[in-house]
Amino acid sequence: MTVQFPRRIVLVGLMGTGKTTVGRRLARRLDRRFVDLDAEIESDTGSTIPEIFATSGESAFRTAETAALTRVLADGDPVVVATGGGVVVTSANRELLRSASDVVVVWLDAPVDALVERVDGGGSVRPLLAEDPAGVLTRLSAEREPLYSEVAHHRIGTHHRTVAEVAATVCRVVTRDRTEEDSSS
Repeated sequence: MTVQFPRRIVLVGLMGTGKTTVGRRLARRLDRRFVDLDAEIESDTGSTIPEIFATSGESAFRTAETAALTRVLADGDPVVVATGGGVVVTSANRELLRSASDVVVVWLDAPVDALVERVDGGGSVRPLLAEDPAGVLTRLSAEREPLYSEVAHHRIGTHHRTVAEVAATVCRVVTRDRTEEDSSS
């Protein structure tokens, strides 16, 4: 039996859950292109994400994010997409994620205390977290959890798991769906 994967696997979740790292690993494992949505936005706009927020504001960023997500999901190529943590705050993005054909959305999740450790020690600059990482992540988690739940087909915990384990779990859950769909036809 040939295992079938959806054409597009989209990873959502808060910053620090491993979307980019797992996405790259998953794309290599499935021999498909990896897309970091934030990198697409930067390429499209010619500005970094912090520059877009500083010069044009969050609204302009969200508009660029929706345009990039629309383009990536419309492309017929098999792809693994790592989104930014806030992709779900825009209703248009949630609708795209729910309605695009042959897309499986996987919510990568971890407890806030684990995320604080990851983003604090990751060496990346996250201006949003400069003042109070635990407080900001707690607030974002509470605000976004229902939105991630709205779009996700699967929720996978990443705490105390290796990147390889998470990627393998993603493969298992997205192929299980396909096998169940195929066997019922």
